[in-house]
This record gives sequence, C-alpha cells and structure tokens, in this order.
Amino acid sequence: MSVKNCEKLEKNQVALTVEVDAAAFDAAIEKAYRKVRHQINVPGFRKGKAPRKMIENLYGVEIFYDEAINIAMPDAYVAAVSEEKLEPVGYPEVELLSVSKDGFSFKATVYVYPEVTLGQYKGLSAPKGEVKVTEEDIQERLNQLAERNTRMLGVDRPVENGDVANIDFEGFLDNKPFDGGKGENFDLEIGSGSFEEQLAGMAAGEEKDIDITFPEDYHADLAGKAVVFHVKVNAVKRKEVPALDDEFAKDVSEFDTLEELKKDIEAKIAADRQNAVDHAFEEALMEQVAEGIQCDVPQPMVDEQARRFVENLKMQIQQQGIPYEQYLKLAGLDDESVMAQAQTPALRQVRLDLALEALAKAEGVEVSDEEIEAEYERAAGQYGMKAEDLKKYIDQGTIKNQLVNTKAVKVVVDSAIATKFEEKAPEGEESAEGEEKPKKRTTKKAAEPAEGEEKPKKRASKKAAEPTEGEEKPKKRTTKKAAPKDAEAKEGEEAPKKTTRTRKPKAEKAEGEEAPKKTTRKKKTEKPEE
Repeated sequence: MSVKNCEKLEKNQVALTVEVDAAAFDAAIEKAYRKVRHQINVPGFRKGKAPRKMIENLYGVEIFYDEAINIAMPDAYVAAVSEEKLEPVGYPEVELLSVSKDGFSFKATVYVYPEVTLGQYKGLSAPKGEVKVTEEDIQERLNQLAERNTRMLGVDRPVENGDVANIDFEGFLDNKPFDGGKGENFDLEIGSGSFEEQLAGMAAGEEKDIDITFPEDYHADLAGKAVVFHVKVNAVKRKEVPALDDEFAKDVSEFDTLEELKKDIEAKIAADRQNAVDHAFEEALMEQVAEGIQCDVPQPMVDEQARRFVENLKMQIQQQGIPYEQYLKLAGLDDESVMAQAQTPALRQVRLDLALEALAKAEGVEVSDEEIEAEYERAAGQYGMKAEDLKKYIDQGTIKNQLVNTKAVKVVVDSAIATKFEEKAPEGEESAEGEEKPKKRTTKKAAEPAEGEEKPKKRASKKAAEPTEGEEKPKKRTTKKAAPKDAEAKEGEEAPKKTTRTRKPKAEKAEGEEAPKKTTRKKKTEKPEE
C-alpha cells in the first residue's frame, strides 16, 4: 500500500489516493478464491475443489477482483489513515480508480476531526437566580410527608367527599361493553375530579348506573361518546392524616421534634434549588463558549449525536411501557421527521463537546490516577456497590473524560460574573414623559425540578461519530462506501477519545428523536445496567 496523494478539502474533508500493489492484491485474490470457490461450478470438479487457475481460465482472471478489492481495501484505507495521522469521522466515500493484475487504486474522501479555535471563555457573564425557601415550601413538603403516611380506615356509612370508595365497575357503549371499561376492587378517591361525585351517598354493597360523556380530546374510539358505567361499592374508607407534631417527626425521620425536621427540609430544598441554579448558570456560560468557537462541524458528528438522542428517547418511551412505534403514531411523527427535529440540538451538543475538549487542551487540564480512583469510589458508594464491580460497567476512559470536562467547566465558572435576572416591564407601561418604556430583555430561569425528584445529569463526554451507511462491495469504476473494520465501542459506553474507525459497517436503522436538552458535564456517574 502506498499513499499517492493526501489533499485537504473544505469543511474538514480529506481526499486520499491509495494504491495497492500486485503482491497485496494477489494475496487478496487468493483469499477471495478460498471464500467463494464453493459457489462456482467447474465441469469435472466437485464444488470447491477446482483450482484457482482453472476457474480463472474458464471465467476470466477478473472473476475474483470484486471480492479481493473488498478484502484488501479496508486494510489499505486504515494503513493510509495511520500513515497520514488522520482522525476520521464516520466512513469514507470511496471511488475505485483502476484495477488490473498489477493491483488497484482508489480515492477515499472522508471527514476528519475538526480544528477548533476558541473564542472568549474567561470573564463571561450570565444571569444567576437567587435561592429562596419560604414557609409555604416547607409546609408543602410536610404535607407530602403526611400524605405518604396517611392511613386508610374502613367506615360504616355512605360515601362522602374526601373518602376512598373501593368499587367494581363496567362501562357500556350503546348497551355493549367496551375495551378497557371494566375493573374490580378499584380504589377511587371522592373529589379527585372524575365521575366519583355521582357515588356520593352510596353505601357498601349498593350498585348504581352512572351516565358519563367522555371529552372530545379523549381516546379516539370514545371521544365525545356518552356511556353508562355500572358501579358497585365494595367498601368505604376514610383517610386518617397524621397530625404535624413532634410525634410525627419521630415517626418519619431521625429527628425528635417537628422544628428539627422543618430545618432539615429547608436545608434540603435549598440544596436542591442551589444545584439547579448552579447548573443553569453553568449551561448559560457554556452555551456562550460553544457559540464562540470557530470550526466547521462535520455532518457525520451531528448525525451520530442525533442518533444517540433517538436511542435515549426510545429507552425513555419504552420505560414508560409505550412501544416506540405507537408513540410515533400518536405524535403524528415518523423516524425521518424525528431525526430532522434532532439535528439542531445535536449540532449544539457537538459544538459544546468540541468546545470542552479545546478548552481542556488550552488550559492543560489533567486528571491523575488517584482522582479517577476517588471518582470510582464516590460513584460506587452512591449506587451501593463496590468500586471494582463498577469498573466492570464503566471504563476508566469514561471516568477520566467526565473529570476532565468537570475541570474545564470550572475554569469558565470560576472566572465568570453572575448577574441578576431582570424583570420584564409590564407591557404598555409608560414613563413619566408619557413615552412607552422599552421592554427589558429577560433571561429565562431553568425550570427547577419538582421537590424530591432527581435532577437531570450533565454530560459532555464526546463519542466518536459512527458510520452512517452499511457496507457495499465496490465494483469497477463506481462510487461506493468503503468498509473500514474495527471494533466499535460497546453500546451504552462513551468513547473517551476519538479514534480511527476500522470495522466493517453495520446496516443502520432510520431513526429520529425528539431531542433532549443539551448538557455540559456529568456531575454523577451514570448507574450501569445490570
């Protein structure tokens, strides 16, 4: 193999002209012969037993060329990339230039990892919210605790508002039962906004027909339809909500007094909100850093990020028990449209990843082995497992990349200036001179998570872009996709460093995604799947 030319093109593309000599080509032809000889009929020989020369004399020396090129081209391409010290992104587009008994030549055009020029990343400013915890916030959390510790007591009286009625029911549309309209021993809270108000006054053992008209935006088969539910009350129960006192604090926590519990709740709410505020501040800053870089982003990197968004969406949908195809149908989408929607946020995420890597390089960010081990220990403790077990699921490169990104973000945050959120002036408000006041620009706060919910994890570790098309056998003087062959990163793992792809491509599904929000870094190591 020899590289005859390496030409840099626009938009981070490189064109390699590669020649494979006669010896290497003949070795590939021999491999091709052994691979396909069982498929060739030669009079006087059993299948697979005919000598190579006999087959070539009968069918022509070119009979094995296509398969031999398929065998030799990936290795030649990988060797050429290594010789020129390139970092390919995705698979190359290949054009077969010439082929004969003396060898063959081809031209491979491939995207390479882009050069990134950083803009300003120190001394940036962004709005940062103030953390406040009110008495109402604390009381709401206490009420939630009380609700979770509420007991249900059976009562011997008719149903009243606030009770829970245990019922059997069956729905009828035009005097015929309909799918999903039947249930037994179902606990229904009276006053929750359903048809339960019509149960008021019924006692255990009583039965009743209830008329209901479904709303117009209900399930298509029942939208706007009038149905009849036959309901039987099995039991009536009332809630016994515990009093919010010191005894309650002892029952639900490690504290002896309600006052101590309230202080703990206040501290936890404040910590949660502070984390959300810090995260929003970091994201606002890193968005400026990402927007400030100068580089041509290769499209394969954007496509790969969009596909990762799709996979995340699929997992989220499936975890909710909804088939992905059904979700697409209900949303009026298809794979192509969802993929198109993912392109813009995918580009933002790729620019952010590129900015982080360039920033870490510019600042000389390094991570020691001791820091990596400490992160393994921290994450293992968080998930209740041993560090050695966690290492089986999360490789060292992923941990190192997360720590590098965390340090890179800290460089930006530590030098940044936090400003206050500006309140928008009421529309139409006029100044003392009678002129309408200009509206103030506002920066929207990131939505705070519901109390007790886990906040989304940040991430910015980049993955090498994967090929976008499956392997095809190159034929004479035609343009095909080359088939580099190399082991791909395990599914679910992030590649700590961009590497040359050398494996044969897999056929990929057409996919799309409703894109998640961009992230900057991971504060927590993701829990490995068992």
